[in-house]
Amino acid sequence: MIPDILRKIEESANDYYRLILIAGPTGSGKTALLRKLGRETGREILNVNLELSKALLELTRNERMRKGARLLEEIVDTRYPDNETALFDNTEILFDTDLKIDPLKLLQQLSRERCIVTTWNGTVENETLVYAQPAHREYRTYNTHGLSVFHPDGCLTE
Repeated sequence: MIPDILRKIEESANDYYRLILIAGPTGSGKTALLRKLGRETGREILNVNLELSKALLELTRNERMRKGARLLEEIVDTRYPDNETALFDNTEILFDTDLKIDPLKLLQQLSRERCIVTTWNGTVENETLVYAQPAHREYRTYNTHGLSVFHPDGCLTE
C-alpha cells in the first residue's frame, strides 16, 4: 500500500490537483496508514482540527466564516514552506457548516502548490465519495471522477 501511495505522489507532480485521499470509516486504519507513510517519508502529519481550531479560537463567528479557508492556507504554507508533500489527518473541522467551506474544493485548491495526502472519514459508494450520513447536517457527496482515492485495505479508485 505505501509503495502505491508513494508512486502516486511521484506521478502527481504534473497533475493539476495533487490530492490523494485515504478514505474509510472511523477505525478502518486511515491514520495508521498515514503514520506509516509519515515514518517512511520523514514527514510530519498536520492535525487539521487542532491547528485550524487554534487559529479560529479568537475570531467571531462571522470572521471564522470569512477567514477559515485562508487560515488553513496560511498554516499549510508555514508548515510546508518548500511546497513539499503535506500529510493531513483529522480534517473533520473542514465540514463544519458554520465555516461555509467546501472541504474537497479547499483541499484541491491547497493541492495546486504541493501534493497533499489526507485522510477522509467516509466511504466510496458507486463512484461517489461520501462524508457523514444523509440526515447529518455535514453530509457531503462528491463524484470520484478525477480523484485519487485509496482505501486502507489497499484499493485505489481513480
